[in-house]
Formats: sequence, C-alpha cells, structure tokens
Amino acid sequence: MKIYIDGKFYGKDEAKISVFDHGLLYGDGVFEGIRAYNRRVFKLKEHVDRIFYSAKAILLDVPLTREELVQAVVDTCRENDIQDGYIRLIVTRGVGNLGLNPYICKSPSVIVIADTIQLYPEELYQEGMEIITVPTTRNHVNAVNPAIKSLNYLNNVLAKIEAINAGFKEAIMLNTAGFVAECTGDNVFILQNKHLLTPPLSAGALYGITRGVVLDLARESGIGTDEPDLTRYDLYNADECFLTGTGAELIPIVKIDGRVIGTGKPGAVTRDLVQQYHSLTQSSGEPIYR
Repeated sequence: MKIYIDGKFYGKDEAKISVFDHGLLYGDGVFEGIRAYNRRVFKLKEHVDRIFYSAKAILLDVPLTREELVQAVVDTCRENDIQDGYIRLIVTRGVGNLGLNPYICKSPSVIVIADTIQLYPEELYQEGMEIITVPTTRNHVNAVNPAIKSLNYLNNVLAKIEAINAGFKEAIMLNTAGFVAECTGDNVFILQNKHLLTPPLSAGALYGITRGVVLDLARESGIGTDEPDLTRYDLYNADECFLTGTGAELIPIVKIDGRVIGTGKPGAVTRDLVQQYHSLTQSSGEPIYR
C-alpha cells in the first residue's frame, strides 16, 4: 500500500506524521470518505468541494487547489491499483506546539489513503438491519457544527460505543431539541405515504453526498421528497426506512428501538433506490486510468 502525504508516496509502515500535528493533538482538521467503483472515483468533485467548505468553516487553508486535490486522489488510487475501493482524504492543521493556537501551525498537511472498506455484513443489506436511539446527542450547530466533517469525531464515536455496547451496529442520534439528526456515520431516510423524508441539514444532519444522490434519484423516479423535522414517532411509523453514506451506501432498516418498520423487510422503494444507486456508481465518476 502506498499513502500520499504532502506530494510524496510512502509505504504503509513509513507513512508518518508528527506527534505535534494539531490534527492528532486536537482533532484539528477535516476529512472525506470517498468511494471508487469500476475504475472511477464516484462524486469526487463533490467530495473535494465539501472538504473545502469544511476547511473554510474552521479557517484552515487547504494547501492544494481543487484540481490538485482531485489529481492527488486519482494518483493515489492509481498507485495502489484501485479498481473498487475506499479513499480517505485528510487535511490536518499541521505541526504546531502543545498549545491550542492554530496560527502556530504554518503548513497544513494533505493525506490520501486508498484501501477497502466493509461497514456492515452483506446479509444485512439483504435482510435489513436493526438499530436503536442512543442518549448521546448530535453536536449543536453552534458547537462543532455537524456540517463540518472534522477530525474531531468523538461525538459520533461515543454514540457508536453506546450502540455496540447495547448489541447494535448503528444508532440514531437526536439533536438537542429532540429531533432526529442522523446516525453515527450515516444519514437516515423514511418512506411515509409514498413520500421520501429525511431530516433537514439544520437538524444536525451532515451534508451527505450519498444523501443528495438519493434525493435526486427519488425525484427522477417521481417520488416526492421533503426534509421536515422528524421525531422517533415518525421513524417508528414509517412504511420503509434506510440509511445512506459513502461507506454504507444504502442499507435497509427493519427495526428501530424494538419497533418493526413496515413489513419488517426491506421495502420495494428502498430496493429500487439501491438498484439505481448501484447502477449510477458503476457508470459515472472521475476516471482513475485514462
């Protein structure tokens, strides 16, 4: 495996950053999870745009242009002979001292890792997954805004710990007002009266790339979409439910907090959207090999 760090490639055992990098010391940085399918990087430009938006929000200057960042990702995929895989793109604040002051860090670092990922067992995609609501709430928008995909992911990690300790692989997170925000690493959708609903971004949902793709696919299929505030009551009484994320793709949910969703099996609309999404990933994206 070859890992890109600031313009050079290093073997897995040689790829290192300083212990004084504020990305390590304070979670001061941003990242993206990206997928490659069929020798193409899916929605790469959208991911690069989002990392620039996250960086702007924390006053972090990305040391490459958008075009250079795209090229760095493609080059890393090519260096690792990626056909289908997962890419982690990271921008850290860079080396500083043991104080909080980010302006001490003069040179942000760009890291690209191209590997594989499998978040959930394959049978859950066929049979559906059970999830719960956990006590840890999603960050308030005036704290670490959930729209920022920052290296400080402890909010999500704590919720994931609660889910795993309760015997589940994923969990719903509510915001401070009690509305559904998202899961620990995925956006959440429900189908209710033939309308596809997902929490608004203002509720604490991430600006999900896959979320946006699914909303587009639904509209193109003639399915009405909306982004209202949702409560657990709405989720419990949904006709269908599924999660979306770059790593997870689309995974059906068949039970939440012990309540069976719909028929207790992946619904027809969910299955259709899964098929459409997979078709799109196989036919579009930034070519790795020209």
